[in-house]
Amino acid sequence: MSGKRRVAVRDAESRGLKFEVLADQLRRGILAGTWTAGQKMPTEQELSKETGLSLTTVRRAFDELVAERIVVRRQGAGSFVAHARPREQNARRRIGVLLPDTQLYYPRVLQGIDEALSTAGASLQLATYRYRPEREDEAISALLDAGVDGLLLAPTLTGVDSPFARAQDLMSLPVPVVLVERSLEDLGPADTTEHVCSDHSGGAFDAVAHLNRLGHTRIALLTRSRTVTEPGVVQGYRRAVESLRLPSGLEFSQGKHEWAADGAASAFRAVRELEATAALVFGDREATLLEGAARRGGVAVPDDLALVSYDDEVADLAEVPLTAVAPPKYRIGKMAADIMLRRLVEGDECPLHQIRLRPRIVIRRSCGANTPAENS
Repeated sequence: MSGKRRVAVRDAESRGLKFEVLADQLRRGILAGTWTAGQKMPTEQELSKETGLSLTTVRRAFDELVAERIVVRRQGAGSFVAHARPREQNARRRIGVLLPDTQLYYPRVLQGIDEALSTAGASLQLATYRYRPEREDEAISALLDAGVDGLLLAPTLTGVDSPFARAQDLMSLPVPVVLVERSLEDLGPADTTEHVCSDHSGGAFDAVAHLNRLGHTRIALLTRSRTVTEPGVVQGYRRAVESLRLPSGLEFSQGKHEWAADGAASAFRAVRELEATAALVFGDREATLLEGAARRGGVAVPDDLALVSYDDEVADLAEVPLTAVAPPKYRIGKMAADIMLRRLVEGDECPLHQIRLRPRIVIRRSCGANTPAENS
């Protein structure tokens, strides 16, 4: 045990019984990874010498950890960190979850959250705001009034006056907050939010690079504007175009509600006018509509036009199954829940997590790649 840990034990003695203080210090050390699962703990004699506490006090601290099943004693061998943290320590934890909705993108995120919390013995309470920012604070207040221990939030941070101020307000709530698929990426090191996000920029970059490897140089980007995901997709596309030295200016964007039959026709006309042989389309619905417009225009997918969709929710259901960029939605939810539970246990000793997971590309027929996956 380090000198700092020894001082912490002594300074804390006035706030509780000595064995309880020591047990708490050991517990936090285990959760922080100072001693890992299966590792032998310091002996009672060693801890007594390092902390200046009596053997009786040290033994009582170990008794606490053994009763909690965090530590196990082995006759003649010593005390060891248990191989699994008990579900009981999270049995009363309830985590509030705020999502825009539970359709399309978010069911897999919610599944990851639910399974991580259930595995740990915790529970969740869900609220949605139906993409109406004015309802967010009301929903968050309702979750707090219900007594949740922490919040996993997917709030509105685009199209607001000050995303930074909004994020700061959320991070100052009276319980720990982890943002899900939200961050202040443009702020770089100034972003102090705790978050788990998809790397949409990286996913778009990989899609363009994939199409370029297939021989395409005139690669268009067709997007649905005014969405949370679009800025990252556009950024990744432009970085790929610049890095690969491809023709630029092959972009077309229109609002979600404009992507109906007429909108798909407009997008198809844009592809033809841009003389693109391939396109990255955000998202699956829009790519499927574009497929139909291309077919009606006498253009075959993928022979005349290769497509990659961004999302992979219903990409496999298109007439020509769509190659798609697949954000790791389940993993995003699971990791966010795991981080929340760790923060609730470790408090300020828990490092700030800022995690960005890169999507993968699922190869199907629409891009024309000759792979075993396409032919299956």
